[in-house]
Amino acid sequence: MAVTMRDVAARAGVSIATVSFVVNESKPVKEPTRLRIEQAMAELGFQRNMVARALASRQTRIIALAYPALDHRLGWSIVDFVTSAAQAAADAGYHLVLWPVSNDATELAELVGQGLVDGVLLMHVQLDDARVEVLRPMDIPFALIGRTRDVEGLAYVDIDFDASLRVAVDHLSGLGHREIVLVTGTQETQNFREYGPYVRLEAAFGQVTGGPVLRCRQDPGSGRELATRLAVEAPTATAVIVADEAISAGLVAGLHTRGTRIPTDMSVLCILTSRDMAAMCDPPLTIVTAPGVELGRLGVEALLCRVQGATPPPPELRAGELLPGESTGPAPA
Repeated sequence: MAVTMRDVAARAGVSIATVSFVVNESKPVKEPTRLRIEQAMAELGFQRNMVARALASRQTRIIALAYPALDHRLGWSIVDFVTSAAQAAADAGYHLVLWPVSNDATELAELVGQGLVDGVLLMHVQLDDARVEVLRPMDIPFALIGRTRDVEGLAYVDIDFDASLRVAVDHLSGLGHREIVLVTGTQETQNFREYGPYVRLEAAFGQVTGGPVLRCRQDPGSGRELATRLAVEAPTATAVIVADEAISAGLVAGLHTRGTRIPTDMSVLCILTSRDMAAMCDPPLTIVTAPGVELGRLGVEALLCRVQGATPPPPELRAGELLPGESTGPAPA
């Protein structure tokens, strides 16, 4: 037979209402009484009814991470963002769920309208993001890992793309490279159009080097094709900075196929990626990391401030860290 709040109340010597206050966190209870009730719950094996608790407190203690997984793969670097966000939520007494919904906002609006979560954290933000425009007038707190063109009134954290790009360029320049190419993903499809990381990296690269920018589809096959494109479209380049993990893996394979030696003939650096991704390639890649652990935690903290009715901290930008591998070396003479 299931243990009820009446059983807990009898064991703890309190009223059923007092037990309800503790179970549903709907009203403060003196600490000695609360501890006595929790001890009785543990001894009897009482299980909280999370649905009833949510109805009583009008909070689910659940937050959603909206990630457009159909368009943006769950790459190695994203794991750091997600796991860090989940840990930060758990530390604050919340559960984090992953919503793999498209960033066209239609499905997101339907989910939010059902009252399933207390707040929403957006990832992979476009400069003009439909999800933000849908959420602004709705009665639900939200925050961003990333930022739109207009950040007025938004709670967000983001990568410092200028500083991260500078770290990559300085490394290659220090090795004597003067002809450097930046490779980003295509923005042809709706869900990648004006994609914040690509736009900001391209702008930073133009200011720092003025060098060529190539775009290709975000898959290994396009990375293989890129090896041939580099020889045609940037024949004097001696180094390439790649802003996509799948493209990087394909490019390394394509250069091997063409007989281009890495790093003797061409240096390859992957920007805003993970240690695991670097180790998967041959040779192991030199990378600038994505600060996923920091931004996952900071994003959840900003969101929970909104959920709890507090003022979120000022927006923070975090740069990646250079981790030298075996894919970059001195420029060819």
